[in-house]
Amino acid sequence: MTNRPTPAPPGARTGDEEVGKSVRNGASRRDHVRQVVSRLRRLAEQRGLEGIVLSGPAAVAWATGGMNTAIDRALPVDMVWVAISEGAQLLVTTEVELPRILADSDPAASDFSVVAVPWYDPEAFVATSAGRLGAAAANLGSDGHPAFGVDLSDDLVISRMALTDFGREALRCLGRDTAHALEVALKSWRPGVSDREVQAEMVRQLELTGAEAVVAIVAGDERAGELRHPLALGIPAYERMMAVIVSRRGGLNVAATRFVAEKPASAELAEKFRAVRQIEATVLRACSPGATYGGVTLRLVEAYAEVGHPEAWREHWQGGPIGYGTREFELAPGFEESAFWPLEVAPGHALAWNPSLSGGAKVEDTFLVTKDGLTCVTSPIDWPTEEVEGFSDPRPAVLVRSEEGDNK
Repeated sequence: MTNRPTPAPPGARTGDEEVGKSVRNGASRRDHVRQVVSRLRRLAEQRGLEGIVLSGPAAVAWATGGMNTAIDRALPVDMVWVAISEGAQLLVTTEVELPRILADSDPAASDFSVVAVPWYDPEAFVATSAGRLGAAAANLGSDGHPAFGVDLSDDLVISRMALTDFGREALRCLGRDTAHALEVALKSWRPGVSDREVQAEMVRQLELTGAEAVVAIVAGDERAGELRHPLALGIPAYERMMAVIVSRRGGLNVAATRFVAEKPASAELAEKFRAVRQIEATVLRACSPGATYGGVTLRLVEAYAEVGHPEAWREHWQGGPIGYGTREFELAPGFEESAFWPLEVAPGHALAWNPSLSGGAKVEDTFLVTKDGLTCVTSPIDWPTEEVEGFSDPRPAVLVRSEEGDNK
């Protein structure tokens, strides 16, 4: 296999390509923005608010179709804010960032007007957003910014979970690029190669497509079996290597996990891998449109018991919906009062369940819910697979180097 990135998805900036003109099937960023703005205006009306201001990177990416690329990836507040009312659709940024936003993103093509504020005025973003919407900050909703009156964080997560056509195609493209990055990185491993070398190659492959690794967990041998979140320390591995990735581009996230080994797993570990794949298949089958996430969570707990590990779900977060958040939310028994417990699974939702068992067995991929079932967006490209009882699509197996020619 040639170590080259798959083509970058339309709508994502890589190299000299323009940002976000369109994606396949005629789904444009402008259409996406119009749908999101309509949802925001409807939410504001339902809550009796004069408008909504979004300042967090996830919410801003959703509202703009990934228009802005973060300069500081760690900042909890974006350098571009979105302010929406019945009569206004506004981006607020700094005078420093304005030329870049105009050059790279063409906000007017998505019906945004843009206003710039001084970077050195700490109150400018709030005052300008409220002023341009003609409302007091107390009468505006937000994604959690304390300056505004109503925290709509849960409502906004629920609203954004049903991805637009633009978002669905962007997620599919990111999924392919993520699977490719994982495969290239793990295929580069040989006994004696360190976890950091594998991680560096994985991140390199992602960055070539304009994506970034927001979670990277890479480890080999005993660390991969003893720790649930073993981070790379530059330790050589001689028997096996695990790589876990959550990648982001245009604000969307996908997650996946893969393993490579020098020789087949022991009977005990192989049985645990079989068990986690069966758990995953059970919970994915439960994710049919109309099912509630609370019900799916309880089915997940039952699935652990059905494979002989009734309490193991307590040992590790189990994943769940993904999209503009690395985890849109996570549930467990006892979370019945959560706003997300009665939420129904719906077409356009993205899912990344993550069952695992102690000793180093784990499985994770990202799926898109459609009216016809689930589609895996991080499907193996050039990787061995195996059938899982009760699930129609083959799932990624452990790549065994000594059998590489036989186990595809």
